[in-house]
Amino acid sequence: MIIDCHVHVYPPEIIKNWEKIAEREEHFRTLVTNSVHKWATTEDVIEQMEKDKIDQSWIFGFAFDDMGLCRECNDYVMESVRKYPGKLKGMGVVNPIARGVEEETGRCAEAGFIGIGELFPQGQGFNLTDMRQTWKIAGLVDELGMFLMFHSAEPVGHEYGGKGNVGPKEAATFSTNHPEVKVIFAHWGGGLWLYELMPEMKMYLQNTYYDTAATPWLYTSGMFDSMFSAGIGKKILYGSDFPILTCKRYVKILEQSGLTGLQKEMVLGKNAIKFLKKRC
Repeated sequence: MIIDCHVHVYPPEIIKNWEKIAEREEHFRTLVTNSVHKWATTEDVIEQMEKDKIDQSWIFGFAFDDMGLCRECNDYVMESVRKYPGKLKGMGVVNPIARGVEEETGRCAEAGFIGIGELFPQGQGFNLTDMRQTWKIAGLVDELGMFLMFHSAEPVGHEYGGKGNVGPKEAATFSTNHPEVKVIFAHWGGGLWLYELMPEMKMYLQNTYYDTAATPWLYTSGMFDSMFSAGIGKKILYGSDFPILTCKRYVKILEQSGLTGLQKEMVLGKNAIKFLKKRC
């Protein structure tokens, strides 16, 4: 079973009006004018899932500053999940420091959403290390039985649009402040997983997971081997970052790794199943 935990969808109206929206949403403008950006509706996701034999995708809209636009994205995801039950699971987008975040997070939970994300700390203007700004969203998802997903990136290497300033240090601070919260840090947590070799950090990071989004552009197949060698291969969740990348690229890099067949199955789906079943 293949489960893709990192899939972007855009409501048709947002695609149609993106230029006007980009005038007031700086981070959105940065990402959608990037040379690698692609648009995708739910139908595009379903079509690609059939091509790649993906069993389930976790879909979410764009995490805007404006909560009205977040609600529009969430409405679209709700409609999509109802249309393709089982094939799709929904995640909600909110601005953690905006008015109305409690109501919108609750509405997402009532609709059966499994998590909140992918949120952009720098793009949405909140500080991931400041408990005064994170306690509300952390408490909400914990109480509602959901998880969080944050964008994160490696603090070294080349710059690219949307890379942001959230790396392993910031991610570790969040997990230390909120060890009870199930959280996925996209893009391998910018390397946060390495610090699970420290006994105290392994304790703080027990509910922290890492997705593979953008791996073909950033890392060699050795990333997978290294995490399994570190004893934390069970925390890798396959995420494609569709529509900018598809499963084919990830299958190729997994084949270049030294993982066993069972370990590849863990990455592509079994870890995600256990993740959803886990109680903190």
